[in-house]
Amino acid sequence: MHQMRISKRKIVLFVILLFLNVGLVWGITYLKNVADYKQAVKETTFEKINISDIPDGVYIGEYDVDFIYAKVEATVKNGEVSNINILEHRHERGETAEAIINKIVEEQKIDVDTISGATNSSIVIKKAVENALKKGIDRG
Repeated sequence: MHQMRISKRKIVLFVILLFLNVGLVWGITYLKNVADYKQAVKETTFEKINISDIPDGVYIGEYDVDFIYAKVEATVKNGEVSNINILEHRHERGETAEAIINKIVEEQKIDVDTISGATNSSIVIKKAVENALKKGIDRG
């Protein structure tokens, strides 16, 4: 009987080609997801919220666009946002955007300027705050 013999070179070549194909599929999927999340951020809109209409309380809100996610806790007292805590922030390179919560509290509005260099994370955090405050409106 003739036995089939596979050389080590063929095995190595097969493994290399397998890894290249897996990497190519992963890369294409990753790039598509990046494009999708950037489009989701671009399409994010904000509602005008009258903070003075929100009952006192602590409200949790979140917003997720896959690569960036934020979960916040907003405290409303006497018709003002008195404090915002970031409970979770998954980001690319947008950690500096977390300073936006201070702007929101200072200016008492969600429509504040984004943090330079962290625009997408800024938008996601602002939307999470809006979603938290909307829960207060729904409760009121």
